[in-house]
Amino acid sequence: MTLDVINPNAAECRYQTTLNSGQHWSLLVRRDIQMTLTDLSGGSNVGMLLYNPTQLSEKYNAPDTLKCQHTFKLTRGHCLYSDMGRIFCSIIEDTFGWHDTVCGNSHSSHIQARWGARNYQQDRNDWHQNGYDSFLVELAKYNLTRRDMAANLNWFSEVGASDDGQLALKRHSKKDDRVTLRFEMDTLVVLHTCPHPLSEAGHYPRTSVQLELMQSQPMAADDPCLNYCQENQRGFENNSLYHFGLQTLYRSMP
Repeated sequence: MTLDVINPNAAECRYQTTLNSGQHWSLLVRRDIQMTLTDLSGGSNVGMLLYNPTQLSEKYNAPDTLKCQHTFKLTRGHCLYSDMGRIFCSIIEDTFGWHDTVCGNSHSSHIQARWGARNYQQDRNDWHQNGYDSFLVELAKYNLTRRDMAANLNWFSEVGASDDGQLALKRHSKKDDRVTLRFEMDTLVVLHTCPHPLSEAGHYPRTSVQLELMQSQPMAADDPCLNYCQENQRGFENNSLYHFGLQTLYRSMP
């Protein structure tokens, strides 16, 4: 992993890190911060879970995210909803155009069946990590367990359905494809760079993803995420009420 924290006193402060395949990462990302994920190699997959850090039982809800925006894929203009009807973040930029949130996560059984068993003790950085165990490692840092997992996102992975309803991985992103998320509330972000569960690559994917954080611009009245559908407008109203309550609470504290 490489780390580069650009001068925090500069006019445009940024945080950057590079995650290679089979790694995991987490951070409490504050409201009004934007996160850009860039596929540095092509063929990447980024699994992600989202939680409310002040109420960890509130988590990303894939069914509501898709249902209220009348979509099967995720791309620019879509918002990522919690199970309380609030918006964790909005997709404000996307060069790939198709991200999965229905196929779930890879497990050790998937990885072993496809590419064989490898472990860190014997193979070090050449081992075959899976998404499920990667999430568990990060979740444990916040006293969360497998019971706290929800359906996750898979950035940079397009999934399609055959005529008989079978899902298959159609394509991954190309080198330098990117997606940018604007966070609408404080959010605990947990992610990994393990293979998509439907991957049929001949070898365990060896990829790199850049993660960048910086201050976002204020949302304008013509914002495409706000105006994508009426449900999104209601979601932002729910956020406004939530933050009003937080502000009132903070003012009342000694």
